Amino acid sequence: MAFNEAQQEAISHKEGPILVLAGPGSGKTTVLTERVRALLRDGCVRPENILVITFTRAAAREMQSRFEHLMDGKKVPVTFGTFHSIFFRILKLAYGYEAGNIVREEQRVRFLKEMMEKEEIETEDEADFIASVLGEISAVKGEMMDLSCYYSRNCPEEIFKRLYHGYERRLREEGLIDFDDMLVMCYELFSQRKDILSAWQRKYTYILIDEFQDINRIQYEIVRMMALPENNLFIVGDDDQSIYRFRGARPEIMLGFEKDYPGAKRVLLNRNYRSTKTIVEAAGRLIVHNHTRFPKDIQSRKGMGPPVRTCFYPDAKDEALAVVKEIMAYRDGGYALSDIAVLYRTSLEPRLLVERLMEYNIPFRTRDSLPNIYEHWISRNILAYIRAALGNLERGNVLEFINRPKRYISRDALETAVVSWEKVKSFYQDKEWIGERIEQLEFDLRAIAEMKPAAAVNYIRKAVGYNDYLKEYAHFRRMKEEELLEVADQLQESAAGFSGFEEWFAHMEEYGKELEAQARNQTEPMGKGDGVCLMTMHGSKGLEYGIVYIIDANEGVTPHRKAVLEADVEEERRMFYVAMTRARERLCICAAKERYGKKLEPSRFIREYYGKEKE
Repeated sequence: MAFNEAQQEAISHKEGPILVLAGPGSGKTTVLTERVRALLRDGCVRPENILVITFTRAAAREMQSRFEHLMDGKKVPVTFGTFHSIFFRILKLAYGYEAGNIVREEQRVRFLKEMMEKEEIETEDEADFIASVLGEISAVKGEMMDLSCYYSRNCPEEIFKRLYHGYERRLREEGLIDFDDMLVMCYELFSQRKDILSAWQRKYTYILIDEFQDINRIQYEIVRMMALPENNLFIVGDDDQSIYRFRGARPEIMLGFEKDYPGAKRVLLNRNYRSTKTIVEAAGRLIVHNHTRFPKDIQSRKGMGPPVRTCFYPDAKDEALAVVKEIMAYRDGGYALSDIAVLYRTSLEPRLLVERLMEYNIPFRTRDSLPNIYEHWISRNILAYIRAALGNLERGNVLEFINRPKRYISRDALETAVVSWEKVKSFYQDKEWIGERIEQLEFDLRAIAEMKPAAAVNYIRKAVGYNDYLKEYAHFRRMKEEELLEVADQLQESAAGFSGFEEWFAHMEEYGKELEAQARNQTEPMGKGDGVCLMTMHGSKGLEYGIVYIIDANEGVTPHRKAVLEADVEEERRMFYVAMTRARERLCICAAKERYGKKLEPSRFIREYYGKEKE
């Protein structure tokens, strides 16, 4: 196989640290596996002294498979593994840990639930709250932070600290460790037991790391210790594709590598073998707006190709319909649906697109589980109001909405399986003001029953006061209220397409069944089977398609409204860059001028990749 000059320089590197900057589609996996083969070919490095680290098991398996293919199927004892698998092996030998000592995800969730009950923490979105807190616990460990200085993004500091300490206590009581403990304990082991560290330094004298831009602080510190004294570190990555800061990835570690290793060699793999020249150049014009990065001049090895298209639509419904019709035209022109991808910033976005794909019977595949908007707790609350208005006064349904907004009605007041408002008023006969609230609720339910779906949702939000309740809850959860209001906006947008409740409920059922079918199909690799590929920008990393659509390229979506600091905006720009560089031949970026009755601004990223204002 022929290699370009930069690839050959990286592959044939001898001793000491080297930083390999690998642009999109530049053949980094080939360089990594060929580098291992080159080390063995000279005969001076034993295979058992080589360690190749990746971030996912799938990547480790693929890397090992490609290496074995290079070696004509011969089994060679080079170690391929993830950070966690390598570090757990070290702990296993040092402390006798077994797989049973690794906490399961359902146990972690149970520990948090138990502590929430103990602390009397009530949240509407329990699963989301628990996932977010567990993510924060992971970040504190991975960044080796002082908990006393940590500012929680999800709840007041004192609550977070109690949840953190309670979670840690439960792990120890059960004799369990989580994935972050593997890193912390390995770091502590190497720091305290120089003899054990020395043994692993002798074991792995050559360390190669893939996707180095995704490394976190503690992973890096452990690797630095292991690499001593020779520092034969071969790190490969692209700082422009670092998009996992929310998981603890720190691109600044890669940017500071040459300060930590002043004699390190740097090689830039700047030839893109994937995308056309127009796509590579447009992506390049975008990413230069980031200041914290290595400068690069990426060159396409393919022809010009068609121009990058930017399409503006009157509203989000028009955008979804236009994309679906173009997909149908590509299919009719002979393109495989599996070579077409639609990318979006968050998994809440593609509902309109999914509904249009279902309407036109176009098969599709999702890489990430799409949340069912109709099962979101906000939707459940609003739909419970509607069902009550239509006669469903079962206790479970009434409990969904009775104190949203607050009416100060206790569960004890709802004492029968089917709620009687007269009995509730009787329960509070000594509190006239609660009786008045119940009478107002009865009036509201009668009014809702006479409305069309969209008007009913709007009435619940504004006249009944549900929007005010969402704003209060957002304040407690330290969220932007727009995040919650957008869910209600989506539900109202969906309702606008139906003239009656029965028709709308039937649509919800059909939509839910389709998402369940998608979830069952997720075991198949993306791009296999017939179907358009739908995924978030995060989920698209490492993949490529002949035709790519990026939808909802609007301010507040991408860059996301949460991106306030410059570092956040740069991460958002890297995400858009990753999305653009998934396309081999055709790239279309779509934006709507209006949604939920509000004017939308096109994303600043559109201006940036054009290099000028775009009408």
